[in-house]
Amino acid sequence: MPASLLSLVPVVPVVVLDDLAHAVPVARSLVAGGLPVIELTLRTPVALDAIRAIADEVPEILVGAGTITSPELVGRAVDAGAQFLVSPGTTPTLLRELGGSGVPFLPGTATVSEAMAVLEAGFSEMKFFPAEASGGAAFLKSLASPLPAARFCPTGGITATSATAYLSLPNVGCVGGSWLTPADALAAGDWDRVTSLAREAAALGG
Repeated sequence: MPASLLSLVPVVPVVVLDDLAHAVPVARSLVAGGLPVIELTLRTPVALDAIRAIADEVPEILVGAGTITSPELVGRAVDAGAQFLVSPGTTPTLLRELGGSGVPFLPGTATVSEAMAVLEAGFSEMKFFPAEASGGAAFLKSLASPLPAARFCPTGGITATSATAYLSLPNVGCVGGSWLTPADALAAGDWDRVTSLAREAAALGG
């Protein structure tokens, strides 16, 4: 398992899949574009099966589960093959379950108090969500001094254009992006477009 989820790629593709048949092709397209990480959100009925399919058939990608909103989802996601977990927010109960999951995770935070609570629990890496709606890069920049130990993966409303402002911050390791897998590209099976978007995102890491 990676020592830090935040240092693997500059952009973690955040993917919503409605069609199980798209799981393996989209994972392979991201790998081809230089992004061997995928966060599949648990927002659709096929999400857990999609994680299972990618874990089985695309071993070269690190597959994670996003939208972990309850302690019960932690075990289900890990059982399906998720190699990391991401939550949109954090409760004490969920944080304990994530901490005992055996895989890396990014608990969600959106305020100074939430970030402090995660730090107090012994975890320094977290998700910042919803990033743009919660103050964006300017908000995270203001946290660097009072909370120097906290490191973030901001997600939510970030685009290929705005990603660079986040990635330039000392307390941001990577961003989460849904722009890499547009719904129309998935529906059309345009895997070359996904690979091209992934290649452009991978280059943001310099």
